[in-house]
Amino acid sequence: MTISQEVSAEQDLWPTLRRHTQARIGLGRAGTGLPTHHRLELQAAHAAARDAVHSPFEPEVVAEGLRGEPTVRVRSAAPDRLTYLQRPDLGRRLDPADRAHLPVGEWDVVFVVADGLSSRAVHEHGAAMVRATTALLPTTWQVAPVVLAEQARVALGDDVASAMGAEMVVVLIGERPGMSAADSLGAYLTYRPEPGVTTDADRNCLSNIRPPSGLTYEVAAGKLAGLMCRARELGATGVALKDDSDALRSI
Repeated sequence: MTISQEVSAEQDLWPTLRRHTQARIGLGRAGTGLPTHHRLELQAAHAAARDAVHSPFEPEVVAEGLRGEPTVRVRSAAPDRLTYLQRPDLGRRLDPADRAHLPVGEWDVVFVVADGLSSRAVHEHGAAMVRATTALLPTTWQVAPVVLAEQARVALGDDVASAMGAEMVVVLIGERPGMSAADSLGAYLTYRPEPGVTTDADRNCLSNIRPPSGLTYEVAAGKLAGLMCRARELGATGVALKDDSDALRSI
């Protein structure tokens, strides 16, 4: 095979590989840089990521998607977006004034829908994930009003669950945008969280919830509801709890 034939064969391979990943592979080059159309795509993706991080959270959008379900709105201790980005610690704590408005009860679980680093992801997928997951839970479970949290980090859910008396918390949060996805939703499950004590090792995470390019609501909700039921049986989440749903389906 000649060099030109090898180059041609390699060029023919890249489109096939790109169909199986959203990663930017085999983009080629123009001189010492990227071809113009790929460079423009990269700039557009970067702009979308910046917009996702800085766009304001609109709780009413999620509340509309949850129409008929009770909701409570809270903020973190971060007073604005710039402070939120610069002080992650403040995003993990509830605003004291909002804490007083949370309903206390013997809740089995509370869902916290939080803006995180992509309000777009929450607007597009948050309400649908709450509905899909609660539909799979046992009817005997006491589900708290959905908490809509602004300027929030994952650990804010610990503070919310503690204040409300919930046994476990599910935080649905906008994930950090990348160059291939600015609308990815993450779900973090924690059993009996303790503010300031619980660590990431105590949580289970489902990532890349964003149909049709990522996990669908049906698949993500099935995994999440299964983890929630097993967490209750085991009395733990995190490294002590494994998702064996795929293994069970293969038996």
